[in-house]
Amino acid sequence: PQLIKLKKYNNIHQVPYIQKIIINSGISALSDKNWIIEVSKNIEKIAGQKPVITKARKSIASFKVRQGMPLGVKVTLRNKIMYDFLLRLISIALPGIRDFRGASNKFDSCGNYNIGINDHSIFPEINTDSNRKNIGMDISIVTSAKTDQEGHELLKLLGMPFRKTKQSVTN
Repeated sequence: PQLIKLKKYNNIHQVPYIQKIIINSGISALSDKNWIIEVSKNIEKIAGQKPVITKARKSIASFKVRQGMPLGVKVTLRNKIMYDFLLRLISIALPGIRDFRGASNKFDSCGNYNIGINDHSIFPEINTDSNRKNIGMDISIVTSAKTDQEGHELLKLLGMPFRKTKQSVTN
């Protein structure tokens, strides 16, 4: 409702909304075969949904990758699970990052937002005692916004803690 008042949309269907959230974690499973299973379980705890193991499409000799070798995990969240994850991300996980000054204001020119997280232990579902290594992940928030400004306003009204930009003061 605030976005309708702010942008003065004529129709309720013009208002941008979040379509899906994609969590992706690329890992190297060359040294330990059980590592991909452990990463998959941790991402499942964070997302609340079982991830898909992504595999190499073709062999690349210089990277020692063979076709069909597991390279990462990804999960696509929609509907209620998506909003539950977004709430946990905005209110618990992002403020838990050390020296967090706010999320970046960069969008992908289509109204979608991407954020990278280096350490998965910022989520409260993860037990830090049992983890061997930190898992990094990419989180993509896909919106129906046509422009970056609409996407920014949507996420700002949902509570995303964006960085304060310095505006030049003219005298």
